[in-house]
This record gives sequence, C-alpha cells and structure tokens, in this order.
Amino acid sequence: MPKSIITQTRIADLGEPRIIVIGGGFGGVEVVRNLKHLKAQVVLFDRYNHHTFQPLLYQVATSGLETSSIVFPLRKRFSYRPNFYFRLGEVTQIKPEENLIETSIGKAHYDYLVIATGASTNFYGMKDIEENSMSMKTIEDAIHVRNKVLRNMEHALLSDDQEVVNSLMDYVIVGGGPTGVELAGALSELKHHVFPKDYKELDMSKMDIHLVESNSKLLNGMSEKASAKALQYLQEMGVKVHLNVAVKSYDGYEVLFNNGEKLISRTVVWAAGVKGNPIDGLKPENITRGNRFTVDAFNRVKGFENIFAIGDVALMDGDPGFPKGHPQMAPPAQQQGKLVAQNIARMMNKQAIKPFHYFDKGSMATVGRNKAVVDTKLFKTQGFLAWYIWMFVHLMSITGFRNKVLTFISWLWSYISYDRSNRLIIGKPKEEI
Repeated sequence: MPKSIITQTRIADLGEPRIIVIGGGFGGVEVVRNLKHLKAQVVLFDRYNHHTFQPLLYQVATSGLETSSIVFPLRKRFSYRPNFYFRLGEVTQIKPEENLIETSIGKAHYDYLVIATGASTNFYGMKDIEENSMSMKTIEDAIHVRNKVLRNMEHALLSDDQEVVNSLMDYVIVGGGPTGVELAGALSELKHHVFPKDYKELDMSKMDIHLVESNSKLLNGMSEKASAKALQYLQEMGVKVHLNVAVKSYDGYEVLFNNGEKLISRTVVWAAGVKGNPIDGLKPENITRGNRFTVDAFNRVKGFENIFAIGDVALMDGDPGFPKGHPQMAPPAQQQGKLVAQNIARMMNKQAIKPFHYFDKGSMATVGRNKAVVDTKLFKTQGFLAWYIWMFVHLMSITGFRNKVLTFISWLWSYISYDRSNRLIIGKPKEEI
C-alpha cells in the first residue's frame, strides 16, 4: 500500500511563543486579527480553508447569493502576516499536560491555546430527525438545501400523483429564531416571485411553507413587538406559523408533532438549536450544559492558565446579565476573541489580564423585501428602516471587499428584478425521490 502523504504538521519552530487557534469562525478570526502586533507565532487550524459568513447561509440556500459571496480563504485573509501559519486539519485531542494537540495531520505544541470550534446543530437526541432532516451550519448545508428545493420542483413537474406533488412542494422549517424566520421568508419570496416564472406548469398555491416553533412566540430573544411584527409579516407572506408546537419525529416523509398532528413533507430544515463542539482531552467536568466548556471571566477553561475557549463552545459563569451564558451568536465570539488576544499579549508582558464584559449591541432579523425587525438598547424599529439597517450591518460585516461588492450587486439586482439569479443544482442528489 502507498504511504500516507501526510505525516506531520510541518510548522517551523521560530523560537517564539506559539499561539494555536482552533477554528476559523468569527471568534477565531478575531483572535488572529488582534495578534498582528505580537512577537509570537500564530497557527490557525480549521477543517475548512475558508471563513463562512453564517448569517447569510439561508440566502445561498434560497438562490439569493452565490457561495463565493459569503466565504473567504483564511490564508488570503492573513497573507500579509509573516508570523501566521494555517493548517487544514481537524484537531482531535488536547493534551494539556504536554501543551500539545493531536490533529488529523500530526501533532503540534503550543504555549497558548484558543478553542474557537463553534457549534453544531442540536437534534436533542432524536436520531430519526438527525438522519432525515437538513441543517444550516455550513456552506455545504446551504448548497444541499438549495439542491433539494430546486430538485423538488423539478420532480413535482413529473408526477401525476397529487400527494407526491404536495409532499415535494411543502416545506417544514423547525425553529423560530432568526435562521428559521429568514429562511421561511426567503422561501415565500421564491414562491411568489421566482417559481411561477420557472415552473409555469405547477400550481404554486399548493406550495406550503410551515414554520414550527415550540415557544409561544418567534424570535424568542427579541422584544414582544419584534416578535409580533415578524409573525405578522410571515403570515402576510403566506407562511403557516405553528407556535407552541414541537416536532416529535420525522421519517423523511411524515412530520409528527407533539400534539398528535401530522404534516407530509419531503423537506424538513432543522434550525431549532445548537450545541458546542468541544475537543477531547480536557476533564469531563470542564464540559457543561449545551456541550460547552466552562470558562472563567477571562475566557480561560477552568483549571488551566493557558487554554482559552470563546464563542459558541464557551459558557462563562458569573455574568449577572447572562446567567445562562452569552448568546451563541457572532458578536459575543468576536468580542471574546479580541479580549483573549489582548490578554495573551498582557500575559506575555507579565501584565494583569482583564475580565470579559459583553456589550450587547442588539438583535435583528429580516423577513423579506422591506420587512425586518431591529432591537437595540437605544431604539427599536420594524419595516423598511429596519430592513435597511439589517442590510447595511450585514454588508459591512462580510469579510473581503470583493464579497461586499458581489453581495451588494446581488441584492440590488434582486430588489429591482424580483429575481434570484443563482438557481443552480450542483452535484448528484443525496436522496431518492
């Protein structure tokens, strides 16, 4: 048998302190960005060679944006940094007693370690749902959803069985947070503005979009007014919203609710929760609820001086404003990443480190064209102004000038033409109809 071509990480020892960051998401990128003036070797590990702007995955899934608009190569992001190294690989274990990590491409030692591995979809132990539904965490997930939606329409054209047609044209989204609300609104816009032109033979009145939320309101972390307005917008757009209802099981065809009701659909998108992605090697007591590392006020994993965890994989005790931990969103991860980088610099200079205090800038979600909700400490707004604010904030947050331009042009074209240009089915189907 041929020998494996991958035998070691091949990271040169420069005789400087080595900081290893695991994960190229919002938090990890922020750590690396804020270490640029530090005399140290910075090594970033990730399973992918790109950063993904996850808040806009739903637009890739609904043909609104090209994949290249929301991903950016990690090497290119930090190509100007002589002390930066990127390695494409998965970290499988931490050995804190040796200051060592084991990865899919070999071992590497560290002086400081930052775990920014993010979160994955939480199916709450329901294996049938995990096997038969789709999630929205990676660019591959978004492409899979887009493929499924477009293939469903193609297959619906070919069937004379109305039950089969209905099962192909009905969509169930589980989870009434921002992802679920935004995906439901985008699918509704496809139904009303795009699909009638693409699939003239189909009766679009048979396309039903169901949004299922186990709580009594949508956007549970936002104000009552924002929640009510989002519900109003979705209902006006024809989305069927089910509140105080949870999905009990799904076999790929039949959705069973906890109240005994059933829906028939071949497409269920699960956006009902996330759980942390911890790495093996630390003590079991370091893992707390939500599969997250317990960290102190400085984002250090409890019991370790040189191991930090940030973002979705970290739960900080002791913050009175967030007794259940900070929200698993981009802003906390970015703010924690910036402070951890600064604290590592302080530690190297024998200075006192500073605790983390989250500055909550607010929350927002878009439902569709001219429809969004924004909550901040200073003001709350809904409608066109909120939609404009949502677009501006997200556009400015995308990594890379080219990506900003591509996204703006796509949004402008969609607004003028009511069209979605990226209606592409890529790859072979993963499922049989």
